[in-house]
Amino acid sequence: MAGEDLSRLRIDKTVAAGQPRTKRRLFRWIVAGCAVVLVVILYVTGIFTPAVTVETAGVTQAYPSQAFTLLHASGYVVAQRKAAVASKATGRLVELLVEEGSRVSRGSVLARLESEDVVAARDQAAANLNAAGANREQAKAELHDADLEFRRSRELVGKGFISRTDFDAAEARYKKAVAAVGGAESSVTSAKAALQAANVAIEYTLIRAPFDAVVLTKNADIGDMVTPFGAATNAKAAVVSIADMGSLQVEVDVSESNIEKVRKGQPCEIQLDALPDTRFRGSVHMIVPTADRTKATVLVKVAFVDRDDRILPEMSAKVAFLERPVSAAEEKPRTAVLSSAVATKNGRASVFLLKADRVFETPVSAGPRIGDMTEITAGLKPGDKVVIKPSPALKSGTRIKVAEH
Repeated sequence: MAGEDLSRLRIDKTVAAGQPRTKRRLFRWIVAGCAVVLVVILYVTGIFTPAVTVETAGVTQAYPSQAFTLLHASGYVVAQRKAAVASKATGRLVELLVEEGSRVSRGSVLARLESEDVVAARDQAAANLNAAGANREQAKAELHDADLEFRRSRELVGKGFISRTDFDAAEARYKKAVAAVGGAESSVTSAKAALQAANVAIEYTLIRAPFDAVVLTKNADIGDMVTPFGAATNAKAAVVSIADMGSLQVEVDVSESNIEKVRKGQPCEIQLDALPDTRFRGSVHMIVPTADRTKATVLVKVAFVDRDDRILPEMSAKVAFLERPVSAAEEKPRTAVLSSAVATKNGRASVFLLKADRVFETPVSAGPRIGDMTEITAGLKPGDKVVIKPSPALKSGTRIKVAEH
């Protein structure tokens, strides 16, 4: 009995050796199956597929006027009426009443020079005028008295009551009084002229705006010496520079070969680099009747139809010369993409939209063409990237590489 119990405690080596082999074999099959599944997944998702090189373009905002634009030109906004305001007198600047951006009206005082000396000269001239006026009144009184005496003497000499000598003396006194009044009048006129000159000298110390304008730059400060001759040592000529904002125009250079496409009064569309989202209406104001031989261009001036305070001198501008004016319905931009990016299949338009490093076929609603672009009314937004000239083999989900230009 004891021997049988001990035999039962023996380990069956054949069974123990077979179980690990079976488990290892099962594990290997599971690993192999997972590897196959992973390879299939990677192949289906395109990881093992080489990237397709494509060209892309952005979805932008296009204006309908691009469809009837004849010519483009670049230039700058220029004030046709501007001035560097200076003084006709020489003196120290004691007051500056404006700064950059100040709006001034014609005749308003911009700055003032020291004026104590010319004010004193004005006061002296005024006193001289008063003295001349008093002398004239005295001469007139003397004339009045001499006239009365002369008339009495003429009557008395006729009756023989006075001698001829007394009459001659009265006559001489009268003529002298008449001459004295004339001299006094001349003195008054001279004193008035001197006073006027003194007032003009004072006016020269006041620097005024010659027309309605906006101050562009301030060239002098309080304490600077101002002189009409800018070459003087440590002296300033212009105190401020101003421009009439109502005279702003865009000046562009048009090639001689294209100048025949431009005519006076032609409608234009102006775009400023500082305001890229806004188009301004314009018209050709002038074609300058001379050419620049060094550049083979002709200067064209384009006027703004509408005023806008955001437009400033020396801004960079682009001008589109149009076949016809822009209608109200054509003033707003449209979402558009290059026409070569839109493919039509079975009457439905679609594009390949770029997302990360893959493209996905996206249906869109296409509108009318705008030049070399097509309006997109639904399906895309500005800033999206799409494939241009997509090949028929391109599929949705394809991994792509953007071609370098």
